[in-house]
Order: sequence, then C-alpha cells, then structure tokens
Amino acid sequence: MILDIVQYGEPVLRKKCTAVTKIDSELEKLVADMIETMRDADGVGLAAPQIGRDIRLAIVEVGDDPECETLFKVDGKDANLDDHMPLVFINPELELSGPKEAESEGCLSIQEVRAKVKRPTIVKATMPQLDGSVKVIEADGLVARAIQHETDHLNGILFTDRISTTTKTRLHRKLKELANTEWERR
Repeated sequence: MILDIVQYGEPVLRKKCTAVTKIDSELEKLVADMIETMRDADGVGLAAPQIGRDIRLAIVEVGDDPECETLFKVDGKDANLDDHMPLVFINPELELSGPKEAESEGCLSIQEVRAKVKRPTIVKATMPQLDGSVKVIEADGLVARAIQHETDHLNGILFTDRISTTTKTRLHRKLKELANTEWERR
C-alpha cells in the first residue's frame, strides 16, 4: 500500500524518533508499504518519520553503479550491492569517516528543493534487521550519503539543516512557502 509522505513543516520530521523494540508482522507490513511508497515516489530512501511514524526505521535502495560506489562491504567482506537492496535498517548506529564532500541532495519530504550538502564520504553502519540479525555495512558514494540522510531523519534532522548559510538564505523563501503550505493542509 502506498503511504502518504509528510512534507516540510510537519512536526514529526523534527522529532528524535523512538527505538524500535518489537519486530512483528505489523512492522514487517510497514516496511513493505514503505518500500512500495519509496519506489512509487522514485526515491532512494525513506525514513519512518516521512510517513508520519516517529520510530527508528528506514530503508535505502540504490542501483549498482561502479562510478558511484568503490566500497561496499557487509560484515567486513566485499559484497554485491544489488544482493542487499533494499537495505532495511532499524535503530542504526553510524561511524563516519573520510573527507567531507559536497553533493546535491533532495528529499521526498521537501519537494522541489535540492542543495549541496557536505557529508563524510565513508560510513560504517551497524544495522539491525527485521529477522533479528545485525548487518555491519561499510560504504561510500551514494549508499553512504543515503544512509546518512535517512539516519538524520531518525534524529529530526533535515538535509536543509546541513546546507551552507548562503544556500539557506537563498532557499529561505521557498522553505517558508513549503512550511506554510503544509500548515494550510491541516
């Protein structure tokens, strides 16, 4: 089932989400719906707060592009990216390293806005899975960026919080319009 994606200005997007403590059929159904919703919206990731749920759950799905990723390991071993997509993670813990690089980002909850965001280039993510196992993912490129972006959502942080002051000033009016539009929908 395709879920509604909440938009900029919705308070749930600013909440630090609560830990998932129980994996059951309801959570599994939510994950399936989130995957369908993300794909329908042509996204590369979706976090639970983006569909109005303040729990520490997110998904990432990117295609295998050798120019985007040079590092993708699962539990310390080189892995094929496609074998692990979509990547579903619960209560993730991240270790960030490498130089920061600026790349353009957008968000399904902030439509019509894209901006360069500086992020560390490498992520090591400990990601509990629906089956109770834990994956440790090491990645760079789009996978690393998407994991950081979605984990930010779980902490109430939006990509617009990480853009330069100059860019924030340039986008101020557009973001204000988007926030007011969300307020008017209520």
